[in-house]
Amino acid sequence: MPLLRRAVSALALTSVALVAAACTPAPQTEPEAVAGGTLVYATGDAEPTCLDPHVGGNYPQGLISTQYLEPLFGRDADGEIVPWLAESGEASEDGLTWDIALRDDITFTDGTPFDAEAVKVNIEHLQDPDTASSTGYLSVEQVEEVEVVDETNVRLHLSTPKSALLEVLSQQWSAMQSPAGIERGMDENCQAPIGTGPFIVESWAPQQSVTLVRNDDYVPTNPEIDHEGAAHLERIEWRFIPDAATRQSALASGEVHVIDNPLPADIAAAESQSLGHIDAPRPAAANRIELNSAQAPFDDALVREAFIRAADPSPGIETLFAGTASRSYSALSSAEPFALSDEELFRTDPDEAESLLDEAGWTERADDGTRMKDGERLAVRFPVSTNQSTAAEQSLFEQIQSNTAAVGFDVELQPTDLSTWYGALAAHEYEAVSAPYTTVGPDVLRILYHSDGTVPAPSGYFANNAQLTDPELDALLEDALATTDDAERQQLYTDAQRIILDSFTVLPLYDQQNHFLTNQVTGVGTLHTISTPTFVNAQLTE
Repeated sequence: MPLLRRAVSALALTSVALVAAACTPAPQTEPEAVAGGTLVYATGDAEPTCLDPHVGGNYPQGLISTQYLEPLFGRDADGEIVPWLAESGEASEDGLTWDIALRDDITFTDGTPFDAEAVKVNIEHLQDPDTASSTGYLSVEQVEEVEVVDETNVRLHLSTPKSALLEVLSQQWSAMQSPAGIERGMDENCQAPIGTGPFIVESWAPQQSVTLVRNDDYVPTNPEIDHEGAAHLERIEWRFIPDAATRQSALASGEVHVIDNPLPADIAAAESQSLGHIDAPRPAAANRIELNSAQAPFDDALVREAFIRAADPSPGIETLFAGTASRSYSALSSAEPFALSDEELFRTDPDEAESLLDEAGWTERADDGTRMKDGERLAVRFPVSTNQSTAAEQSLFEQIQSNTAAVGFDVELQPTDLSTWYGALAAHEYEAVSAPYTTVGPDVLRILYHSDGTVPAPSGYFANNAQLTDPELDALLEDALATTDDAERQQLYTDAQRIILDSFTVLPLYDQQNHFLTNQVTGVGTLHTISTPTFVNAQLTE
């Protein structure tokens, strides 16, 4: 069974240093790093309603919490799970228990020790319905009991085997927090969660910014840290700037040092403007449109296939994203080695779409060209989160709306804020949706497409937006979760993806995009788990 041991050697650190030295520009062109200072980060993602990623569990929470909360495990550039707060993780032969050994030199920033009892409190916090967790809850859903063996050893007893356990324990949504901080209650903990990370939440001015200050007592856990002790930066000002043009202007002027969600044209022009560019596509699921197979009109596979034949997203991806995104034909990200891609399955053919709709009985036409059947329009509600979908993506959806209208679909794009968007999904008030979902590893397929995913988590959120309920698919995903044999696991996930893709409930678009532009700063990195930025090595430059 899987065995994970901490192995950060002097040789490894020397190798990192040699690679860094080999990539360093000549001294005359290298900007000079300065000590301390305040880095300003401007995000276009939605402002979290709670800074504790256990509550809910969306990507904006993952972005900011990376700075002050740390997980038990991480993932390296090769996709291998590595220890962070933990020392090792080992499963029993039957996969029903996991023994996790913990570091003995870590303390939360409020002085509370990080130990086995803290892990128990965190897992139970994620499982508590009052926490209203979604992503984090799913990561520990199978944990029936957390046994404190001693201060540095914890044993997790599972209801079913879970080969992906260490993968999901590497996510920000299951990162460790101070038990004393959790004990304060949700309201206070949402304002300033207490972790072990390189920064500490000092204050939050809603709709403006969060101020983070350096943790001077930081004990490094990230194997990729390039120095001993605390971060170089003294502070981070995390600003909420929804407008992409405003973020870009602030970056170019030097008012801001790092931005996320830049416009594709600005990414393409970054090098000529002497701006840094970090391309960090997210793992697990590809960005995709999912069709709700539980209600009309997409409860008919013919209609789903017709929509996919007519959508034709490739030209829009090529032009709207200015070469910064490539078309996907897989339910999984290209970062996942088990991804199955099938370009032929998603070919564009409007004539075939017309024939499929005729066969499905949508033969009447309204005055505006929309197809009709038994007096009902071929209508598709498509809620769009303007906090999560970039301007380019929203334009792509408009092109898909136009392309599918040509064969008789009436797609109603419904731009809305994130909270209203979640509400529409919870109420099943959608026929099509693009819902980003970030986790680590191919087990995302079980989260997104197992029939259990049609049942809401305690937060009210459910992940199976396609509403697939296929016993054969369920069995494949369960078997893949139980086995630790890589070859068997890959075959099971391949078979599962074939069922998902052949159902025509998923229209893959491209990898979930994570682009960051930088100015007057060096050493900015991203985690190899959920691709969020990390500033433990960052320094401002002159």
